[in-house]
Amino acid sequence: MFSQALKVRADSITRHLETVFLFTKNDIRTTLIPVTIFALSAAPKHDPTRAWHAALWIWFHLLQFNIANQIQDPEEDRKNKPSRPIPAGRISVDSAADMRWVMLPVCLMLSLWYGTQALLASTVFAALTIWYNELNGDKMGLSKNVLTAILYGCLEVGGTVAAGPRNSTIDKAGALAVALSSTAFATTLHAQDFKDEEGDRLTGRRTLPTIFPKAARFSMMIGIPLWSYGLSCVWKIDALSTTAFVLYGAFVGTRFVMYDTVGADKQSCKYYSLWYSLGHLLPGYWRFFYGA
Repeated sequence: MFSQALKVRADSITRHLETVFLFTKNDIRTTLIPVTIFALSAAPKHDPTRAWHAALWIWFHLLQFNIANQIQDPEEDRKNKPSRPIPAGRISVDSAADMRWVMLPVCLMLSLWYGTQALLASTVFAALTIWYNELNGDKMGLSKNVLTAILYGCLEVGGTVAAGPRNSTIDKAGALAVALSSTAFATTLHAQDFKDEEGDRLTGRRTLPTIFPKAARFSMMIGIPLWSYGLSCVWKIDALSTTAFVLYGAFVGTRFVMYDTVGADKQSCKYYSLWYSLGHLLPGYWRFFYGA
């Protein structure tokens, strides 16, 4: 009897943990891994053993944002993303909403452990999460890009601080890395919107691909190679690596112009995520060869 009750309880805990994980599953490749790589590259005092601290801080805040986002329009998710926890029937909207507001103080308390800069990043992140979701900041293409980029920057700041010793701070090189990364993201993140263009048109969501479909695609072909070259120059990357990075950026950007089916856009988005992750390694290159 006891062993059976224990098994039931274990199964219940496992299911709840899986539900929590599913809120962030789709952002593991596009956000958690790239930002963790960035944090380890930009941290002033590099320590690989601190990687889990950075990943934990980033994941908790990603969970806060994703729950807030996914309770806004569950009907849309039932059509487009039925595997998410709410449309899949794993958790109700009301329960998810309760969890969403619990995550806010949890993230703030977690950040307090890592110091003032992490706490500030968490506070700004929480405020912008409300603006983006509850106040419909995601409804316009430009404001969505800007808000998303700043939110991403908050993740980078908090993750970078968490990757260093307790109560560490970001130095000038780290701050520059965050500023460049956020700006690059703001001007290219619509790469992730092309695959959802048809659904966004049906729901009335205004993104750059729905407002300026052709210009948005051509901006990829121009912007990604330019950012590749610019970032390589800033971080003093060697000529061979710069050439390879620029060529890969040109490949990624050109794909968005040449192939415009949903399947092709999904594949191009994966290539874009890899490009962005590679860009996050560049501050680490500078620290290794030129940092004090």
